[in-house]
Amino acid sequence: MSLPGPGVFQRMDKLIKQELVDCLADFVSAHKKQRIEQVLDARTRYLTAVLEDVFQPHNASAVLRSCECFGVQDVYIIEDRNTYTVNPDVAQGASKWLDLVRYGSAEGCAVACFAALKARGYRLVAATPHRDECNLEDLGIEEPLALVFGTEEQGLSDYALEQADGYVRVPMYGFTESFNISVCAALILRELTGRMRRAAVPWELSEAEKRDLRLRWYRKIVRGSALIEERFLSARNPTQGSAEENR
Repeated sequence: MSLPGPGVFQRMDKLIKQELVDCLADFVSAHKKQRIEQVLDARTRYLTAVLEDVFQPHNASAVLRSCECFGVQDVYIIEDRNTYTVNPDVAQGASKWLDLVRYGSAEGCAVACFAALKARGYRLVAATPHRDECNLEDLGIEEPLALVFGTEEQGLSDYALEQADGYVRVPMYGFTESFNISVCAALILRELTGRMRRAAVPWELSEAEKRDLRLRWYRKIVRGSALIEERFLSARNPTQGSAEENR
């Protein structure tokens, strides 16, 4: 049995979503509920990560793990030349708690991704060691940032560099030209999420966003949540019958 699709979820009004949260909460331990609330209070969409054609499973998975650990909820994935693959041994389950927004291997996928981010009010910041405009410690966080990372071998595409509103580099003092992408992402996220939380910027999730994530996470951890939810919805709307009856 499968959970209702995203279209069904989006059409639910906030009252039904809250009732579902309350229903599933009865099957979640007090410890897990407390932990989920702690994580929700630290989650943000003020910063987001964009991965352009990152295909090595170890690097791809390590970036997800860093995003989850530092509280960054959304990761945008551009799959123009390469397919994004997650190594579960490295990700340690991080991907199931995140929103992965994928732009698949179709012409113009980077165009669509960057346009969507800009429409949502993000400033695109390209992480590259080849531009000296801004060291990490000097990067401002007065507005939402989308941090764009490329592959270790090829770096970011020319298009990504052209579309960027700014650039950031992590200072290096050795002979090596650049950090591994997963290390670079972790260093940048640690610096910026720390400053973000100390700054007077609206970095926290809204109550509606927290509720939606709470429902999704309860669904993931409650065994048999699909059946519980179906029975709840059937009891709430008995004239409609169950999903099985209507098929």
